[in-house]
Amino acid sequence: MIGSLRLILLAVGLAFLGYLVVQVGPETLLGSFQAISWRLLLIVWFPFALIQVLDTLGWRYAFRRDLAPFPTLLAVRLAGEAFNLATPTASMGGEPVKAYLLRPRVPLGEGLASVVIAKTTVTLSQGAFLLVGIALALAVLPPAAPLLKAMTWLAAAEAVALGGFVLAQQKGLFGGGLRLLKTLGLSRAEHGHEGARRLDSALSAFYREHRGRLTLSLLFHFGGWVVGSLEVYLILHFMGIPVSLPTALVIEAFAAAIKSAAFLIPGGLGALEGGNMAVFAAIGLGAGVGLSMTLVRRFRELTWVAAGLVTLSLFRMATGPETA
Repeated sequence: MIGSLRLILLAVGLAFLGYLVVQVGPETLLGSFQAISWRLLLIVWFPFALIQVLDTLGWRYAFRRDLAPFPTLLAVRLAGEAFNLATPTASMGGEPVKAYLLRPRVPLGEGLASVVIAKTTVTLSQGAFLLVGIALALAVLPPAAPLLKAMTWLAAAEAVALGGFVLAQQKGLFGGGLRLLKTLGLSRAEHGHEGARRLDSALSAFYREHRGRLTLSLLFHFGGWVVGSLEVYLILHFMGIPVSLPTALVIEAFAAAIKSAAFLIPGGLGALEGGNMAVFAAIGLGAGVGLSMTLVRRFRELTWVAAGLVTLSLFRMATGPETA
């Protein structure tokens, strides 16, 4: 059901993106890529490679102890994130894939707990980053600006959703979910309840006993969001549109919030482009510039997704047909 809905939303997003390209003008977008020229190769690898490192460190500290070497975590995360973006799984399908790929080194239960905790900390840090962006936006936008109001409401909605998610983990998210499915007659499996109970126990224990590692996970993920604003800064400067680092941070914070809100659409396709155009128009840079920058980042994203899918294939070949 969710997969079919996401495919429909993907088709709508593609159609809307096509409409935006026509409205802005293909020649305008091509001119932006020509302005960047060979430096597009730089944008493909930097600073996104640094973001990958920081986010992998954020995941590393979502384990209660170090169980896998950093290069393995980096490769597994690359493969899992590519799976998230390339399949209609609402940005969640790649999380169990990560735990599955770590099985030779990490027990499946600990791997699953780590990806839930990392998803929590990356989302919490994104919410904190949005608050910083809203604070900085007050310097360039009036408090009553529609964009600022929309982002404030979005931050409030994220806070409520995240608070509920963390509370659910403390109260037994997976065991409760299985009981609900059984009550609704959607699941008759009994063997999964013990695994769900252990997973809930591992999550609760981590939040209670490993607050230092939890803090480090949050800080590294927050650093990843901040470095993302450096990518915005470089792209715009290469396009001949100099902006300040605080402005780039505002753009990145708002773009991340838009993509998060559009999580049902694969890659936020169409929604992210339209949202970024609205952000750029509101801060006086022009909607066309917003679309151009987003398409440059899409090119970088496709490159890393391709690398991730190759990595995933290598993992499958290495583990053999019995685990494929």
